[in-house]
Amino acid sequence: MGEEKVLVITYYWPPSGGAGVQRSLKFVKYLLDNKYLPIVLTVNPEKASYPVRDVSLLSEIPKEVKIIATDSFEPLNILSSFIGKKNVPYGGFANSKKEKFHQKTLRWIRGNFFIPDARVGWVKHAVKAAGKIIREEKINCILVSSPPHSSQLIGLSLKKEFPQLRWVADMRDPWTDIYYYKDLLHAAPAAKKDAAFEKQVLEAADAILVVSETIKTAFVHKSVFVLPEKIHVIPNGYDEKDFAGEVETTKDKFIITYVGTMADSYRPEIFFYVLKRIVSEHPECKVLFRFVGNVPSSVKKMTADLGLENYCEWNGHVTHEEAVMFMRKSNALLLIIPDAEGAEGILTGKLFEYLGAKRLILGLGPVQGDAAKIINDCRAGEMFHREEEERLYSTLIDVLKKWKQGESYFESNDNIKEYRRSELTKEVANILRAS
Repeated sequence: MGEEKVLVITYYWPPSGGAGVQRSLKFVKYLLDNKYLPIVLTVNPEKASYPVRDVSLLSEIPKEVKIIATDSFEPLNILSSFIGKKNVPYGGFANSKKEKFHQKTLRWIRGNFFIPDARVGWVKHAVKAAGKIIREEKINCILVSSPPHSSQLIGLSLKKEFPQLRWVADMRDPWTDIYYYKDLLHAAPAAKKDAAFEKQVLEAADAILVVSETIKTAFVHKSVFVLPEKIHVIPNGYDEKDFAGEVETTKDKFIITYVGTMADSYRPEIFFYVLKRIVSEHPECKVLFRFVGNVPSSVKKMTADLGLENYCEWNGHVTHEEAVMFMRKSNALLLIIPDAEGAEGILTGKLFEYLGAKRLILGLGPVQGDAAKIINDCRAGEMFHREEEERLYSTLIDVLKKWKQGESYFESNDNIKEYRRSELTKEVANILRAS
């Protein structure tokens, strides 16, 4: 049981699904082991605009943790009721290159009328509820998770109302430097307002958590008042309990799995070109590509045009538990970093779950980027430039030959253990306690 109370403010919380919910959920879970009793303030799931839901995650919430859910004004829900949920732009703009006029208009509305984001309607409800909790529970510290970065405006308001409060801002993604920021079509006044919010948050928070050195460097450069020592790199991780026990892979097929969503900017073509070459030139190598998540129609068309229908399996969104099992039943896992400005600093939460699965990681993206460094440090696989078709091909052929002969083709090292959620949360607890 925790001894000191901490208020955790997070929009994404079960039954929300997807990668964004995992960080806060696991922090809350393991803060209990670090003499903290979290109280969670979140949005009422009936009012929230979650991209995906995963009700199975409700069972992971520790029974000791009190959950307070508030009302919210959600323009995305209003839009989806008129045009359909699949047409509402939620995150990385999966098909922005081929979108219709009304979809581009929606992006413009979102980028210019909802600053910093379309979930800003939760802020006033959360501030009111948080103030009450802080007074009644005698809270001395809050941990605010984002994105949505509008959640940090809650911390900004609370810091003004309770100056003695320690505010730790956990910012999983860049703010105005996010790789799809230009797709929001901000006019100059909106962009200026957004940048001002970002600067105010960075200057006023007592401590800031980020997932990579690249994001830390970007935030430090936002203001002379943002000192490097107040920004702490706490990467995403994996929960070792999610990966407990042994899971055997199939012997008759070499399964390569991709888990998550994919956007046009991911440019996966090289992988499918290599897959086509392998099945054509080496029919003795039985390969299956398995997609788990939301896939754009352009990817399915690409595989069909290449004649790969019999070598691909498409699975829609699944629960987190099922996603983990798909990873563990695979021989290799495909990681793709979007081909966008700032790609070197992109670290998806998926990478760390891949590490937890202890399966060979085949990555497409910057070979000198943050993701590549982690993969190399853990000896967890290889990262390939999109121009390195021959190297990807020869690497896969070598791996497949070893697999076919029953030889070991992959062996990670103990550096993976650095990314256990339990260990990372110890660092978070120390930051919460700092005076």
